[in-house]
Amino acid sequence: MKLSTKGRYGLRALIDLALYSENENVSIASIAGRQNISESYLEQLIAKLRKAGLVVSVRGAGGGYKLAKPAGEISVGDILRALEGNLDPVECPGLKEESACGGSEFCVTKYVWQRINDSINQTVDEISLSRLVEESRNVGEKAGTIVSSCCTN
Repeated sequence: MKLSTKGRYGLRALIDLALYSENENVSIASIAGRQNISESYLEQLIAKLRKAGLVVSVRGAGGGYKLAKPAGEISVGDILRALEGNLDPVECPGLKEESACGGSEFCVTKYVWQRINDSINQTVDEISLSRLVEESRNVGEKAGTIVSSCCTN
């Protein structure tokens, strides 16, 4: 499974937003600057995250963005699905109830694909945004700054 820049940059942006929106709303420009992401691309990502109910916009002076709910209630899976769609790396027609696969009832490999899909989804659903914020702060203490990403890709 390989995530696109939508998932990678969007996750970085939400970690940044969670870190900096505790006391005030955060502008796209400030996230883009800290994360080295194009503002126009970040606007597209934030729009998807808004539509998924993960972030809200605040208009007016002091406006910007903030999380729509506590970081502990947002999983990495929520974020990645909002940006990437289905996270299953294997699309097997035999895994669907309305299977279009003629050999589905005799197929042994579909159990492998189901376990892989389930493992990935379970893993990303178990990691909360608050956990990543905590990790960022721990790493930041060692580095002497807040860190939400180790690389620019």
